[in-house]
Amino acid sequence: MWSSLAQDMAPLPVINRGFGGSHIEYVNRWFEPLVAAYRPSAIVFYAGENDLDAGKSPQRVIADFDAFLALKSAALGAVPVYFIPLKPSKLRFAQFAQQSGVNAAIRARATQRTDLFYIDVVSPMLEEGRPKDIYLADGLHMSRDGYAIWTPLVRGALLPGAEARTARCLSREAASR
Repeated sequence: MWSSLAQDMAPLPVINRGFGGSHIEYVNRWFEPLVAAYRPSAIVFYAGENDLDAGKSPQRVIADFDAFLALKSAALGAVPVYFIPLKPSKLRFAQFAQQSGVNAAIRARATQRTDLFYIDVVSPMLEEGRPKDIYLADGLHMSRDGYAIWTPLVRGALLPGAEARTARCLSREAASR
């Protein structure tokens, strides 16, 4: 639903492969046509919330993400993956603890891998520990205000030499500083 993605990421070329109702296992199942076929120079990964909402355990979500990384490494080598964490939405705020567990596990993996970066979009989406008013009426999908939070963080992580990579992405390099 990030309809302004191409404009927001300019001048970076963007291929939006997001699809509604996604689960990480679906991305893995169709990895070749969804990801590998494009031979991307970087992957921005956002999935996992629907998995938890469907009843999958945090451990399963993490295992599915690990499987994604294995597929990526086998097909694309060192191409970097920029992980956008599971977001704190109004509709699914009861799952925030589980989401935080998944996010923490993947953030920890980013300290161990040179091809994985964690973009902290969660902190700026919260106000006094609750989701900001940045959602559409369904309480799940973000409004333009939500994407306005994400845009500089994601852009900054992807653009060479961007300060946001140090400030908002955690990699082995950043963690060792």
